[in-house]
Amino acid sequence: MWHIFEHKDIAKQCKMAPQQVLNKYELWKNLVFRHGPEILKEFPGFNDEKLKGKRKDQHSSRLSLKYRVIYSINDEEISIYVLAITPHKY
Repeated sequence: MWHIFEHKDIAKQCKMAPQQVLNKYELWKNLVFRHGPEILKEFPGFNDEKLKGKRKDQHSSRLSLKYRVIYSINDEEISIYVLAITPHKY
């Protein structure tokens, strides 16, 4: 099992997100906790991808058309650190 750590601002970001996004985030956490981040590739709806540029060591998963969860992976401790739940800017 994986450990999931959330940034201190996640609670505030969750209060501003729609309920549908929160439900999908709970599903995302459950999948990652039980199976690790590799399981996300089996669900095309999450559109999990490695980021580039300033966020090159981070990953993004789609929670809705607009919202993303940004996270980093620490394989040494088998942990995920959730950095943000944020609206995607187009």
